[in-house]
Amino acid sequence: MTDLEAALRRAVRGEVGFDVTSRALTTMDASNYRRVPLGVVAPRDADDVAAVLEVCRERGVPVVARGGGTSIAGQATGTGVVLDFTRHMNRLVGIDSEARTAVVQPGLVLDRLQQAAAPHGLRFGPDPSTHSRCTLGGMIGNNSCGSHSVAWGTTADSVRELTVLTARGRRLRLGREWAGAPDGLRGLVDGDLARLRTGFPDLPRRISGYALDALLPENGADVARSFCGSEGTLGVLTEAVLRLVEPPRARALAVLGYADEAGAAEAAAGLLPLGPLTVEGMAVDLVPSTEGLPRGGAWLFVETGGDTGAEARARAEAVVRAADVVDALVVTDPAGQRTLWRIREDASGTATRMPGGSEAWPGWEDCAVPPARLGGYLRDFRRLLTAHGLRGTPYGHFGDGCIHVRIDFDLLADAGVARFRRFSEELADVVVAHGGSLSGEHGDGQARAELLPRMYGEETVALFERAKAVWDPDDLLNPGMLVRPAPLDTNLRFSVLPREPVDVEFGYPADGGDFSAAVRRCVGVAKCRTTSVSGSGVMCPSFRATGDEAHSTRGRARLLHEMLAGELVTDGWRSTEVRDALDLCLSCKGCRSDCPVEVDMATYKAEFLHHHYEGRRRPAAHYAMGWLPVWLRWAARTRTAPVVNALASVRPLAAVAKRLGGIAGEREVPRLAGETFGRWWRGRRRVAAGDGDLVVLWPDTFTEHLSPSVGRAAVRVLEAAGLRVALPPTLRGRGVIGDGTSRSALSLLAARRGRVCCGLTYVSTGQLDRARAVMRRTLDLMTPVLETSAPVVVLEPSCAAALRTDLPELLHDDPRAARLAERVLTFAEVLERHAPDWTPPAVNLPAVGQTHCHQHAVLGDAADRRLREAAGLTGELSGGCCGLAGNFGFEEGHYEVSAACAEDQLLPAVREAPDGAVVLADGYSCRTQLDQLAGVRGRHLAEVLAEGLERERRG
Repeated sequence: MTDLEAALRRAVRGEVGFDVTSRALTTMDASNYRRVPLGVVAPRDADDVAAVLEVCRERGVPVVARGGGTSIAGQATGTGVVLDFTRHMNRLVGIDSEARTAVVQPGLVLDRLQQAAAPHGLRFGPDPSTHSRCTLGGMIGNNSCGSHSVAWGTTADSVRELTVLTARGRRLRLGREWAGAPDGLRGLVDGDLARLRTGFPDLPRRISGYALDALLPENGADVARSFCGSEGTLGVLTEAVLRLVEPPRARALAVLGYADEAGAAEAAAGLLPLGPLTVEGMAVDLVPSTEGLPRGGAWLFVETGGDTGAEARARAEAVVRAADVVDALVVTDPAGQRTLWRIREDASGTATRMPGGSEAWPGWEDCAVPPARLGGYLRDFRRLLTAHGLRGTPYGHFGDGCIHVRIDFDLLADAGVARFRRFSEELADVVVAHGGSLSGEHGDGQARAELLPRMYGEETVALFERAKAVWDPDDLLNPGMLVRPAPLDTNLRFSVLPREPVDVEFGYPADGGDFSAAVRRCVGVAKCRTTSVSGSGVMCPSFRATGDEAHSTRGRARLLHEMLAGELVTDGWRSTEVRDALDLCLSCKGCRSDCPVEVDMATYKAEFLHHHYEGRRRPAAHYAMGWLPVWLRWAARTRTAPVVNALASVRPLAAVAKRLGGIAGEREVPRLAGETFGRWWRGRRRVAAGDGDLVVLWPDTFTEHLSPSVGRAAVRVLEAAGLRVALPPTLRGRGVIGDGTSRSALSLLAARRGRVCCGLTYVSTGQLDRARAVMRRTLDLMTPVLETSAPVVVLEPSCAAALRTDLPELLHDDPRAARLAERVLTFAEVLERHAPDWTPPAVNLPAVGQTHCHQHAVLGDAADRRLREAAGLTGELSGGCCGLAGNFGFEEGHYEVSAACAEDQLLPAVREAPDGAVVLADGYSCRTQLDQLAGVRGRHLAEVLAEGLERERRG
């Protein structure tokens, strides 16, 4: 243990982390930069903060304050001690509804403040797109803004008082009229009044540099406002008094279509006199689909408010009349507005990929110019991009003249880095020529601080350095930010990654087969750190259960990044730090759809486990549950299911079996079906074949051995819909679909018997060699199916997702894999596409439950929604993950997290269900979790419809 670590452990009550994982999780924020800290401290209170500052001051160690780690300019990274305020100093101290103020600690997430203020009819005005995970301390440090800044301003406009600790331990309470000013600050201002009155651009989004002009007497000598945007370089915030605003009771959204981006930009300033709440803009190159948007090549999103819906709509319609548009629409439905706003909020992630899939990066994320000059600035900006051979997709706060953009810099090659510097210098000059600010929201950090002399001049920047010395004479706090900065092209996080492709098993088609590129996808926007999900969202259940960054998608990606870098995590694929972080990943695949940059941690986990255990003994659960299809087939062949069930019901025997198999002691061993689905199929009386399409019903392991009732119900419904149902061949050769026989005696002798399997259990446990062998056998069996046009109906969502994604990505060298993946349909999809005229039975009941996480992430549930609606099943299914997630919830050590995930969404939804409600759960894991944790029977949609058909038959 180092002297610094030992001293900190003695001095503070909060956690002190100098281990590899703690440091690796904080090497990066959401910027292009990377710095390795000495350690991380999670202070419990202001006394802890003071103790950290004292210990570090004595040793000359820098201190960096960090909130949600979503900063885009590098200011939340450092080489000393990082203060993590999100773990303990994250409380809402109180709300005074009459004074319209809130007292908060720096680690409080903005959405938690909004939720607490809403019952009082109040809210915090600024709302950056990261509102679900950014902290108030970080917002104050960066002077964050958001889409409603045209109405409610920046964070500085909403700050009343700030309590801070200086690097030398003074506790100051900052406010107006020089309240809390450190010694020497007033003299510095009085000595340079002329410069402060003339040297700062007058525009709503001037975030660059120190806000020293807030200290002018005509501005109230507001020390708290001047502190905003100082990026943790002047003092450490421990508490803040914030002003709240009263939002309108109703809102409407006018979406205005323009021919191009410049036209939209030039129109934005003219709409400000109408008093909108937002004027946001984006062009067609950012939008994945223009469905639901008015005609045009660019759009303004203009939100209006009122006491009533009619008043808000009238104001939106007035905006449309005042705007010279190609097309427009007004949206008053809250759900419709949320759908449109989601496009804008996800832009910080979606903009990281160009249409062709190439990467794009921040650095010139948020320049701002006077709104009236935005059109001209954008034209100059586009010309500069073209001159440098670069591409970017601008969007942002057009009403404030603030533009966000990510640009496809090649930050992996020396020539690309050199171009990054040249472009940055030239664009800084363009911004200044238009009277703008290098930063309009996210701060300067390392990305822009070096260029501040171009905006302010050398003398004003020297004044900034003197101000920093007044507050922090020892240069202890976040050195290298704002003043005396590191060059903008150093400390790039990509420089430590391997230049040659890493040898991997999956194909990573979206990343050119490059695992490093796949890991680079995580840019740190941290949508995975949200504490609640909306709608059918899933990501990231383990973070919501633990609150630990290591168990977020971003945290795991950071550890994989450091594993590839080899500086902190030095043992590569054998890393125990990476293994432990991935251990609580449920492989729910939620990040594949919910992450704006489509990080696929389930695949990365399978890849890692494959290499980590290659040539080594695996955990017992990998053998017990990874090989589950084999054990279940043996039980079926030997007809020992009743014996297995009987033995499992004897608690001492079950306990021993669970301990040997690495299964959580709290779990009940599921019962095996007395009759498998396949045996029922072979012995059933065939119904008269209809003249509908032939469909091949996939007998997945769970349906075959554990829930054959689902398969029986699906056959009943599919045949009622007029479809001809067959099962896959069981002979490798040129078998006839469904009957397991051969066309000739010779081929029968040459054929080998087998069962299809998607390989899911082998993939989820990282046994990729075995998964590949199982998948190839399956493709051999399915060859005759692939020679027809028959779709493959898969009832278990996780198996369908494995066939759609894992199969072609693991067997990327076998064209049959892609052909089979294209054939896979869900139960609802096959009915919709191949029996479009069939009318389902009228069930007419409320439905609750949870959309399967793999269905949400990979398959989509639109067809299921339409089928439920047609059957009269009302209500919305919840999001999240059930927490069992195949083998995850059964593995020893996972029970508590598994149960916590179920309590996040699924179990509350079931407990609050109306009387008579149908509990839908298409996944076997979901049904098992409901049964074991709530004693509730969940049913597959096929079972519900089959029961409805039976009721109709009985009249």
